[in-house]
Amino acid sequence: MATDRLTRLVAGMEIPYGGTRVAIVDEALAAAFEDGDALVVRQDDGELIHIPRTALVTAHDAVSAAVDAFAEMGSVTDDDIDRFYLQFADRLADDETFGPIASANECDVDTARTAGRSVTRLVLDQRMRDDMIDGLRQWASAPGLRGSVVETIDHDRWRLEQVRDGLGVVGFVFEGRPNVFADATGVLRGGNTVVFRIGSDALGTARAIMDSALTPALAAAGLPHGAVSLVASADRAAGVAMMNDPRLGLAVARGSGPATARLGAVARQAGNAVSLHGTGGAWIVAGGSSEPSNVGAVVYHSLDRKVCNTLNTMCIPADRADTLVPAFLHALERAAARRGSNPKLHVLTGSEVFVPDEWFSTVMPISRAEGDVMEPKAVMIPESGLATEWEWEDSPEVTLAVVPTVDTAADLFNQYIPRFMASLVTEDSDEFDRFFRAIDAPFVGNGFTRWVDGQYALNRPELGLSNWEFGRLFGRGAILSGDSAFTVRMRVDQSDPDIGR
Repeated sequence: MATDRLTRLVAGMEIPYGGTRVAIVDEALAAAFEDGDALVVRQDDGELIHIPRTALVTAHDAVSAAVDAFAEMGSVTDDDIDRFYLQFADRLADDETFGPIASANECDVDTARTAGRSVTRLVLDQRMRDDMIDGLRQWASAPGLRGSVVETIDHDRWRLEQVRDGLGVVGFVFEGRPNVFADATGVLRGGNTVVFRIGSDALGTARAIMDSALTPALAAAGLPHGAVSLVASADRAAGVAMMNDPRLGLAVARGSGPATARLGAVARQAGNAVSLHGTGGAWIVAGGSSEPSNVGAVVYHSLDRKVCNTLNTMCIPADRADTLVPAFLHALERAAARRGSNPKLHVLTGSEVFVPDEWFSTVMPISRAEGDVMEPKAVMIPESGLATEWEWEDSPEVTLAVVPTVDTAADLFNQYIPRFMASLVTEDSDEFDRFFRAIDAPFVGNGFTRWVDGQYALNRPELGLSNWEFGRLFGRGAILSGDSAFTVRMRVDQSDPDIGR
């Protein structure tokens, strides 16, 4: 079979995909494509993804550095890895070292805010800084499981051991928030190396963390320089190029919506194992016997800030609506007041009769990325809106659905993405057991939703959370942690050389 380099694209050119279809090159893509660039063709939908040469080279070099570093990790001890985490944490805790990082973050925040983009997860405040430091120190104290024996099988005159070992290079594409460093470096605990791209809004902060804290910590601990490799490009195409590199042992994409699905599709067709942290948003369902005070408490504590495990959709059985809807609305207003803002409510069509008219008629400031915007306090949405994850700043934003039964709520949850997290507020253990069996979600509880977090729930920084939008996960839970990335090798000890089959 003859092959050749792709050096140009022509408008109207047909590009095969999926075995039976073609995508057509448009004029804009043809004009932009240059010799040395790359074209990635999504095999699921035919999207033509242009990767400029600079982004391609940046990603390739970063992956290469991580690959080279992994080859050296066999000579790195667990004590060396401990020292890295402690050195990194100490540098973040040192105010003088942290100064350039804080300055870079201020610049990133100002730039993003000026552009009208959300800065909720971008601000590296003291709480985020402390969480990063705590996460790194947790990794330092975590046992190193590389080389541990998973299983031993004894045979006549020989023994087989299954042994954990490093997987290889773990590639991440993160959203634009600085605290992902504690997550990404967790894979070193198991003898892996990491290459990652961070959202462009946080790139300045990321570079400052690398220069001031992370790279010096690697050197001080004696770890290979490329063990943590940053794809230092603001071009999203660099993230695609990294995910398209078959040298990754695992590809992890964190974010939401089409961008994460795109990265996952590219990584899969490159032959990489994939973990996607896509669309989030938790559901709370009020049980048939739930107390209004309990519902209110659970709602309030699930709305402290907007992250993937924040309450997004509230379902209340119709026969409990008269008492539970007021409790829910009061908790929503309390959550908004805590943040010095007003709430935003989306009401499923048919549920509006349970919400006071003034919620729909009142227009008030709602906190958005671009600032306060005058909007109705409540609006109607169709059933398809149940699939929407609300991204909010300081105004808690939630959907309310009054449904016939708890079973109806479970059916709606299972019908719409993201199949992520559901909580049933109930004191009835039988009702909860039925709900657990009916709901198609990796995370199920009976209280607040914000427990879905690796560091909070498992005492280990997470690499990512997965929903079940693309089905259940093979052989693992939906919290991916640093010690989740490993391979298993088989080692045989033969006591008698005179064995045959």
